[in-house]
Amino acid sequence: MASTYTFADPRLAKLDGFQVEIDEARERADIILNRPPLNVVSMPERDQLRLVFETLDEDARVRVIVVRSVGEHFSSGGNIGGFMEATPEKVSQLAWNIASPARCSKPVIVANRGYCFGVGFELSLACDFRIISETTLYALPEQKLGQIPGSGGSARLQKMVGITRTKDIVMRSKRITAKQAFDWGIATECVPDAELEKATDRLVDELRTFSPLAQRTAKKLLNDTEDSTLSIAIELEGHCYSRLRQSDDFKEGVEAFNAKRPPKFIGS
Repeated sequence: MASTYTFADPRLAKLDGFQVEIDEARERADIILNRPPLNVVSMPERDQLRLVFETLDEDARVRVIVVRSVGEHFSSGGNIGGFMEATPEKVSQLAWNIASPARCSKPVIVANRGYCFGVGFELSLACDFRIISETTLYALPEQKLGQIPGSGGSARLQKMVGITRTKDIVMRSKRITAKQAFDWGIATECVPDAELEKATDRLVDELRTFSPLAQRTAKKLLNDTEDSTLSIAIELEGHCYSRLRQSDDFKEGVEAFNAKRPPKFIGS
């Protein structure tokens, strides 16, 4: 049973536009955008989201983090007026805040439906798994405001779909349908809208069956080697493999395999 997450940090005493729930039995924490109907993301909300991810990353009760929303749209983007009120220094921090799902050592799933524009899309791109409803529309519409994406959107998207498609999306403020997103490798899974929550639940339960240590290692390795040469990536993979060879979880995994029983990983 999920309950409201209690934060010790006074900066998180009152959350701006979202809520956080924890289900200890399922080792799951949910970050829920809750400013319907469009779930516009405010400037203070960006700072708080970073702090929340950092807090959940340190919480031993949480194995998997889910980002989702209330209503038919994930998020139409950021609060436009907030950009004009923020200092250039503050604006330069936007990408660091929104990259917090990628920096988090734990698996992060985002469940998208409806509008997923601007920072809503950028936040989703920073997550590890994107489960999307067939109603999802992705877009980076900043060109219509005389701007460019500022929270990692164009950079992350280019890594996923290449420069040609990214120019088409960014420079034309073009919307991407759910089918395109799945076909292009942006989305992990695309399901009917009514099945979004069930598909997310299934992935949470699946990820919990793996070793927490192996999951953290895999995520960091893949993130760290995204821009490296093949030879360096293989070298780092070997070092990570060697380190895991000494773990309790690997020993348990081998013993469970030989005994033909489910493993009981402890994360060490």
